[in-house]
Amino acid sequence: MFASRATRAGALRFHPARSAGLRRQVTASGVRRPAGGAPVGVLRRYTGQQNRPARAGRGLAAFTAGLKAGALAGRPVAEPTARHDGPWPRAGLEAGPAGPLLSPVVVSVDGAVTRYLQYLVVERGLAANTVESYERDLRRYAGFLAARGRSGLAEATGLDVAEFRAALRTGDEEHPPLAVSSVGRAVVAVRGLHAFAVRDGLAAADPAREVAPPAPAKRLPKAISLDAVERLLDAAGSTDDPDPRVLRDRALLEFLYGTGARISEATGLDVDDLDHLARDPAVLLTGKGGKQRYVPVGSYAVKALDAYLVRGRPALAGKAVRAASPAVFLNARGGRLTRQGAWGILRDAALRCGAADVSPHTMRHSFATHLLDGGADIRVVQELLGHASVATTQVYTLVTVDKLREVYAAAHPRASG
Repeated sequence: MFASRATRAGALRFHPARSAGLRRQVTASGVRRPAGGAPVGVLRRYTGQQNRPARAGRGLAAFTAGLKAGALAGRPVAEPTARHDGPWPRAGLEAGPAGPLLSPVVVSVDGAVTRYLQYLVVERGLAANTVESYERDLRRYAGFLAARGRSGLAEATGLDVAEFRAALRTGDEEHPPLAVSSVGRAVVAVRGLHAFAVRDGLAAADPAREVAPPAPAKRLPKAISLDAVERLLDAAGSTDDPDPRVLRDRALLEFLYGTGARISEATGLDVDDLDHLARDPAVLLTGKGGKQRYVPVGSYAVKALDAYLVRGRPALAGKAVRAASPAVFLNARGGRLTRQGAWGILRDAALRCGAADVSPHTMRHSFATHLLDGGADIRVVQELLGHASVATTQVYTLVTVDKLREVYAAAHPRASG
């Protein structure tokens, strides 16, 4: 089992033993133990640049490309180059549950951040948008530690983490204050980094363990009425309009409301994903963490998509300078529509119909709320939204309480005096 994980991680290098769990896996893999009982060593992922400071501001695409070009290019697993058959030296060691542990490896903060991001991409398989957000948060944290004279992650203290959390809320000359939800995400990223550093032998203690993310305010999902949704869809344009961008806009908004898809799921959709739409009105959506789910597509959305794919998309694809994009929703230059571009389409339609404070997630919230109002089972709504836990979906039941009150007031003979 350990060998398969090592192979998937890419090129590996011999490294002294770290945790008890990995010690057991190494022993099971046949790596010898010295006479003292402590394991010879475990295999550590090697990127070739692990001790070099990472370049700040690098995007996920460049980061992932670097992984593919380097340690993750499918190189064979490296074998240990040395074995230790004598007694373990006592200098720099501390007692552990399975024997002595070597002192933490000295790695710069930027180097530790790069290794943690590599772990999130390769082993955790987190969504690209999540990794990009974590990278921004952690690069800012690395700069914060550098300003306080911390050259390595092992030098950070609980006070550093707590003051970083406070600095996110207050902002500074270079950064505006962040919302509670954004601060919570950054603290989660920092906590994950320190926990990873302990597991990976980069630090002896976890200073972020006691620093909790701020509690987010309890806000109900914002949904709009069915009449408001219809006005918004009409404001996007008609399926009979000859303008390909109008056809695209109407198809996008119909798709968002008709499936409850996240904006990233809609913009990430490819034409091949809709090949079967005529005979089977359902679509396979890829959500957070690469999780996939089938979602039915309503007749209105199917009609709008058909009009766009037949008469609108070919015109937009013809404007592409490079190779044609496989994306369903294209921008005016023939490339894949971005999340920001899709948000702009919705915003423009909202302005035309006089709707205020409408976002792509508003369509998703409305999708779920209207299903529950229509009598759908909460477990079905959970599956359609792609929620891992039904507890996440239950927040929509609170929204429908107003609907229940209206029905109760109108139907019960003693509801009002």
